[in-house]
Amino acid sequence: MPKSAPSIDMTPMVDLAFLLVTFFMLSANFRENEPVTVATPSSISDKEVPQKHLIMVTVSKDGLVYFNATGQQTREVLLNNMCAKYKVALTKEQQEEFLKMSSVGTPMKGLSKYLSMNSQERSKLKWGIPTDSTQGPNELRDWINFAHAASLKEGQADYEDASSKTTDKLEVNDYKPKFVLKVDGKAEYARAKVVIEVFRDLNINNLNFVTSLEQKPTIKA
Repeated sequence: MPKSAPSIDMTPMVDLAFLLVTFFMLSANFRENEPVTVATPSSISDKEVPQKHLIMVTVSKDGLVYFNATGQQTREVLLNNMCAKYKVALTKEQQEEFLKMSSVGTPMKGLSKYLSMNSQERSKLKWGIPTDSTQGPNELRDWINFAHAASLKEGQADYEDASSKTTDKLEVNDYKPKFVLKVDGKAEYARAKVVIEVFRDLNINNLNFVTSLEQKPTIKA
């Protein structure tokens, strides 16, 4: 029998690869840019910021405070509670914008205008969330408090759902809210202290600090 070199038609594989790339591009949700860029101080900690059940407060170098919480249900309940307390009315489009955006940094009275802006316009604002109780309501306290309650509820639902799908023993603490404070290295300590006091007032003591990764120093014998 005459022998010939084997050949493989790669066309179906190439077509499949392009179909997968197209699918992921169309189905992906692109993350919104943060309204403020923060240069955190460095440390040798190797712990990463959690992506689920996260409640994070950011302090810029100008001392402005921003808030963010993850979880679709958490954000929906959080927004409804904040709008109800401060009597803020939002359109459906503004509510949808809040659910997909990252951090928010505005007083409640300016939330409607804030949500109508694009990310570039928000980055130029110098508003921040009010934290001084002597000049009005401490809105940061309400953001954290409402997010905490909503995140606990969503985390419990996620834990029960995950437990029903496996026989392994899951760690319930992995589904509880994780509190993170991210402070710019050039920010005044007094501004970070104000935020820390808000967490203390709410009896939240498991607060984590975000730093940039630094190489662990070598100890010479």
